[in-house]
Amino acid sequence: MGGLTRHDSKDKWRSAVLGERATVSSATASDESGALTEHVVRAFARIAAHSPGGSLIAAYVPARSEPGSIAMLDGLAACRARVLLPVTAPGNTLDWALYDPDQPLVAARYGLQEPGGTRLGMDALSEAELIIVPALAVDRQGVRLGRGAGYYDRALAVSPLQCPVIAIVRDSEFVAELPESPHDRRVDGVITPDLGLIRLD
Repeated sequence: MGGLTRHDSKDKWRSAVLGERATVSSATASDESGALTEHVVRAFARIAAHSPGGSLIAAYVPARSEPGSIAMLDGLAACRARVLLPVTAPGNTLDWALYDPDQPLVAARYGLQEPGGTRLGMDALSEAELIIVPALAVDRQGVRLGRGAGYYDRALAVSPLQCPVIAIVRDSEFVAELPESPHDRRVDGVITPDLGLIRLD
C-alpha cells in the first residue's frame, strides 16, 4: 500500500486506502462484491443452519466505496440467519436493528442506509454469534483500520470476547502491519475477494 508501514499515521493510511478505492472501476467493484458474497455465504451458512431459530449475525450495509453488497446480506438471510445491522446513534455510537430483505433500507446520516425497523439498543450486539465489520485495512495480526470516528471500537466493547469478529477488505488492503492504538479491538479473521476467509491468531 504505497510503501506505508506501521510507523506511518492512521490518517496517512486512510488517505492511501481511500485514494486507491476511488480508482476502482464499477466493473471491478461488482466482481469483487460477487466474490465476497460467495465467500461470506459459504463460510457462514453452516453457522446459521445449525441454530433452530437462525443464528444472529451482525453485518453492515456498504457505503460508498466499501467492499460488500446488499446481496451479501440477502445471502445470509437466505441461510436463515437473523442479520443485525448498525443504526447510527448520538455520541458516535451504534444502535442495531434487524435486516428484513422484504423491506427497503432507509436513508440515514452521512449517506448511510439503515433498516427502518425497531431499534434493539446498543447491547443487541452482545447476542450476536458472529460479527462482520467493514474496514479500510487489516493486518496479519488482526489490527483493523477504521475511518476514525470510533463507532465500531465502542460497539465491539460490548461484544463477548469469544464472538468472532471478521473484517471485509479488498485484497490490497490486507497488509503486513498497521499502526495500532491501545483501544483498538483486533479482528479474528478477514475476507478478501481473491483470498476468501483467512483466520488470524
